[in-house]
Amino acid sequence: MTGQNTVYLKDAEACVDQVIARVGKDITLGLPLGLGKPIRFANALYQRAKEDPEIRLHIVTALSLLAPKGSSSLERRFMEPFAKRLYGSVPELAYARDVVNNQLPDNVKVSEFFFKAGSYLKNASQQRNYICTNYTHAVRDLMAQGVNVVGQLMAPGEPHGQPGKMSFSCNPDLSLDILPLLRQREAEGVPVAMVAEQNPQLPWFGRDSVVEDRQFDVILSAADTNYPLFSAPQMAVGPADHMIGFYASCLLKDGGTLQVGIGSLGVALVHSAIARHKHNDVWKSVYRHARVDERFPVVREYGGTEPFEVGLYGCSEMMVDGFLYLLQEGILKREVFHHGGLQRLINEAKISEEPTLEMLDVLRAEGLIDSLLRNRDLKWLIDHGIVRSSVELKGGRIRLDNDTSVAADLDNPETRDRLQALGLGARLTGGVVMHGGFFVGPEKFYQELRNLPDEQREKICMTSVSFINHLYDHAYGDQKMKAAQRVYGRFINTAMMYTLNGAAVSDGLADGRVVSGVGGQYNFVSMAHELPGARSIIALRASRVSGGETVSNIVFNYPHCTIPRHLRDIVITEYGIADIRGKSDEDVFLSLIRIADSRFQDSLLKQAKKAGKVPAAFKLPKEWANNTPQQVRDTLAAAGEGDWFPAFPFGRDFTDEELTLGKALKSLKAATATPRGKLSTLWQAVRVDDDGRYASMIDRMGLSNPQSFREKLDRKLVIHGLQQLESPNQTGSVKS
Repeated sequence: MTGQNTVYLKDAEACVDQVIARVGKDITLGLPLGLGKPIRFANALYQRAKEDPEIRLHIVTALSLLAPKGSSSLERRFMEPFAKRLYGSVPELAYARDVVNNQLPDNVKVSEFFFKAGSYLKNASQQRNYICTNYTHAVRDLMAQGVNVVGQLMAPGEPHGQPGKMSFSCNPDLSLDILPLLRQREAEGVPVAMVAEQNPQLPWFGRDSVVEDRQFDVILSAADTNYPLFSAPQMAVGPADHMIGFYASCLLKDGGTLQVGIGSLGVALVHSAIARHKHNDVWKSVYRHARVDERFPVVREYGGTEPFEVGLYGCSEMMVDGFLYLLQEGILKREVFHHGGLQRLINEAKISEEPTLEMLDVLRAEGLIDSLLRNRDLKWLIDHGIVRSSVELKGGRIRLDNDTSVAADLDNPETRDRLQALGLGARLTGGVVMHGGFFVGPEKFYQELRNLPDEQREKICMTSVSFINHLYDHAYGDQKMKAAQRVYGRFINTAMMYTLNGAAVSDGLADGRVVSGVGGQYNFVSMAHELPGARSIIALRASRVSGGETVSNIVFNYPHCTIPRHLRDIVITEYGIADIRGKSDEDVFLSLIRIADSRFQDSLLKQAKKAGKVPAAFKLPKEWANNTPQQVRDTLAAAGEGDWFPAFPFGRDFTDEELTLGKALKSLKAATATPRGKLSTLWQAVRVDDDGRYASMIDRMGLSNPQSFREKLDRKLVIHGLQQLESPNQTGSVKS
């Protein structure tokens, strides 16, 4: 039972005692992904398991966030001051650090269904314990693992005028669905424990995110739980990312729906969408230079070029910080309503958001209300702001104020006159511009969420990921309502590679190792194929540097895929847009070769011809041969004077010196990726001339007074890397 059994504690150790008393020492702990982990409680439980081998602890979660440390001596020197600045006051997730260091005790296991990209490629235990699942199936699979304890970071209600309540804030995504299932399990005789750790730093969100305190068995609330939130630094956006984001912004339809994921490609899309809205002439200069509508006619039918007059509605498992910028710029403003019939009428322009007598007539004609108003009709009208909240129905008459009542008959002329004068609301209420399942981002993002005006905050609904990622009926909305809300859906996700037959490789490698996870990508791609007018957009860079060599991300084939080829739709690289849904294999192969890096087009075409997918006589058009990094820079330069496509459109956490050092270290890492490259780089580094130009950056790296041979070599490597930045001649070899 909940309620009378809820225990409020100020000590994490006492919380652990309560949990063990309730469920015993065989504990399967379910934790939210990302930001929502109760760090004080999780650390105390993990420490208890380390001290007591009788405890068997299985932690099931995703995306365990840790401050970066760097893998080499130079990276550690670079990252440590930065990490201290950003994360010095954030308690570290102890089990996650031990996972990285392969130091978990034998009685503890950690299983994740989504990794931070690339973080566990060399971690054998995590590769073995990985659980492959769609985001919408995660609750089912957590329950199958035998979860009997759930821990959640919560925003307390008292500071927001709601004592006795809490908000899931950053992570209602899975918790809203798993808590009732655990209560059901409890009713069947299985001991369970729900633990909340209150942290006032969490931005408060209402609507679906709010629950009563008594929904939890144990609540940890103490001064040491008021710690800063883990932040994800702003990522640099390169020219290729900006070009991809620009093409994606061409496919956004005014009045439509947007889903977008984390990363620099998402940042680039948001930046270009804002440019299209606020600086339309500049945006169109790039559009014309790239001849977008001529080369990629899909944008004429499915996209747009004008500012967003109606605006967009966000429906995304992750509410990235870009959605906040879209809200602030007046782009994220299309409101959706929690009623399928009402939403459909708005979509069809049969009603507007301003209540009128004509609206009431349409609602009657559609069967949403009766002419003779009943209490349920009036309540529905009041709930949606169509009728003022002060209006009452008593004795078959509508009471408009203390002196005025009329017959509850919408065909009565007097009723219509009085309603119009005294009873109608000013505007539909309850609209939402953003449905999100979870968020994590920069500290600036959290602060702006905390400072949101109440009117804007109320238009954001943090809710269950199964409501967002699925079209199926859910406790928070049925399929008809979801479909009505998600018109002109643009579901934009990223991939690592894309095969010529139309399959996306987003989460794993050919040898079976997991890079990240499926997450919600499959669900959004599938949804795009179900919703009329919707499109799935997979974005990826055309090439990458691997092991010192440039390789293509458009590949002939690959032994692993995340999205199968029968769900192919739109693919974007920095070289254009491939519209491949419903197309023949020949068209698909050629469309993808067209947007590949020109250095790899010949080899891709040769493989396509050998497979019989392209006629042997086909020759690459001359225009396709210009898919080069220089062409991307030239296209972006068409915007004109000014830095219209900056590396950090929405601020940054690194200093100028750190940005320069970061570039130098990245260049060094690429140059030393092969044994030959390492020897060459070391030989050049030991011969560098230190003229003192880089003194401040050498000091930032802690190498002003090197003592050991390693430190002296590191100093020379840094100077060499900085010198190379000033005269870059290294482009890397190309691997076909």
